[in-house]
Formats: sequence, structure tokens, C-alpha cells
Amino acid sequence: MKNFLLIAAITMLAACSNKKISGSHNNSGSGEWISLFDGKSLDGWKESEGPSFSIENGAIKVAGKRSHLYYDGPVQNHNFKNFEVKMQILTKPNSNSGFYFHTLFQQKGFPDDGFEVQVNNSHKDWKRTAGLYDISEARETYVKDDEWFEMSIRVEGKHVITKINGQTIIDWTEPEGATAPKGHPGRLIKSGTFALQAHDPNSIVYFKDIYVKPLP
Repeated sequence: MKNFLLIAAITMLAACSNKKISGSHNNSGSGEWISLFDGKSLDGWKESEGPSFSIENGAIKVAGKRSHLYYDGPVQNHNFKNFEVKMQILTKPNSNSGFYFHTLFQQKGFPDDGFEVQVNNSHKDWKRTAGLYDISEARETYVKDDEWFEMSIRVEGKHVITKINGQTIIDWTEPEGATAPKGHPGRLIKSGTFALQAHDPNSIVYFKDIYVKPLP
């Protein structure tokens, strides 16, 4: 009888442990870095217009007409509120791109919802990498084209911090009672998914090692 009870207890503990592990991707504030890109395919991502996104040497290559690639996978049911996200990026000369957060899938045009974190190290647009587009701009160029760099974004409540290679670029808090800026009706802190931007046919940008850490 004692052996039976011991075996039953061990079985229950194993079941609880497995349940915790399998559900970890959907737990808010798990504190773990979770991959959003497998380095081999666009599984878990959904393109709008395109085709402007492909896989090259373990990275997402962004090249082609205007389009956006939205995260549509299982992590947090692709709905993030408080989080930290980081990625490796390489820009080619005169290229423009962006990384959106708190956005929603949109079949055409630039996303109406969410914030764009600019990716631009030499394009004619003066708004540089890691700036919050039309909200809090980065005017300086911190990294060079043709070199991999890390960009990270942390959102907690109304507070947004962007970094390049660990250096804080933007530290911004949405004011109480804020209204969306002109031309961006959904550019307010809320929740949503992520998206990569293909800005124009002359821009080539690479993204890889995309990880998110959900926060409470």
C-alpha cells in the first residue's frame, strides 16, 4: 500500500511539472527568454502584402515592396502588454525598416495600431535606429551598416525603453490622458503583437535571434 501511494505521488508530481513546462509560453511574467523565430522558416509569422520576407543564412531577409510581417504564433497568444524583446539586426546602406509592438494584423498599408521602433542607419529619413517613430526620435546614428547589432525594447505600463547594444537610446513614458498623434490613430500604449517592416523596394535589412521575455 505504501509503495502504491508513493508511486501515485510521484506520478502526480511529474504530471504537474510537465503541465507547468508545456504552458510556460502562455504564462504572463514567466521571466524567461522565449524565441519567436526558429532561424529556418517563417512559422508563427504572417505577412500582409509582400512577398518581401524570406530566410537567408538563419535570418529573416527583408527586401521588396512595402509589407509587414506580423508575429502570429503561440507565445502569449501573440498578445503582449508588458515585455522585453531583443533581436539582432543588420542594415544595408540606405535602408529603412522598423519593428512594431502593440500592433494588430493589417492586410494593407502601414499599421494603424502600435508603435514603430525605427531601424535606419543611413537612409535619407533623418529618424534613426531605436527611436519611437513620430513620438520620441533618435537623431544620432549609433551603429554602422553591414554590421550586426542588438536592439532591445522594454515596455512596462506606460514606460518604454529602447537600447542599442545595451546603451539606452530612448526612455519615454506616455503621459496620462494622452491622445494618439495625428496620422497614427492607434499609437497608444495598450497590448498587441509584433511586426517587422519592409519599407520600400530599395531597402534590405536582416533580423535574427528574436526573443521575448513576458513581464508581469
